[in-house]
Amino acid sequence: MYTGVVTAAIARLRAELVVLHHELIRWGLVVWTAGNVSARVPGEQLLVIKPSGVSYDELTPASMVVCDLAANPVEGELSPSSDTAAHAYVYRAMPQVGGVVHTHSTYASAWAARGEAIPCALTAMADEFGGEIPVGPFALIGTDAIGRAVVETLAGHRSPAVLMRNHGVFGIGGSARAAVQAAVMCEDVARTVHIARQLGDPAPLPQADVDRLYDRYQNVYGQR
Repeated sequence: MYTGVVTAAIARLRAELVVLHHELIRWGLVVWTAGNVSARVPGEQLLVIKPSGVSYDELTPASMVVCDLAANPVEGELSPSSDTAAHAYVYRAMPQVGGVVHTHSTYASAWAARGEAIPCALTAMADEFGGEIPVGPFALIGTDAIGRAVVETLAGHRSPAVLMRNHGVFGIGGSARAAVQAAVMCEDVARTVHIARQLGDPAPLPQADVDRLYDRYQNVYGQR
């Protein structure tokens, strides 16, 4: 069905997604079978995603599901995540995105339950998100409505994460690993800013400093 290059890419992503779903557990971002990570197959109108309702302990490369970007399963024996249509919409609308993650992490979801964006009051937020983490509207699961809301909310934002009102976190990235990083960092800063608010009003960072921190982190920090 695919060329050897595409077959190899799918096999690599299947294995990578098993590891990344275990990262969600390691960082305390999911419970039971909630949450999911997907990856775009490079150069193809395809994505690979977690199967619906399967325990993280039972995930294997073979259990991952390949879908087209209309959210139709094309390879795999299991049903794909109920969030597949949302992921597929993000990939269709944002060609630069190579990975999408959805979690119900505790502190970030608490901000989502309040329908409140997380203000940029930490250098770590400026680094990773380039400003506040925005909140998107409530949308029901099972269609591309959540995906549409994610895309619309992130338009004009540098943030790779969005809090979906009364729901949880969606993160994006150039790869599935980058998307998971966004979800991990989102929960970390959501917790810290929440604690700060119990002590008083967190002081927001000046925009000029946010811009400088974001540029350094995105273009200088780490191994180049």
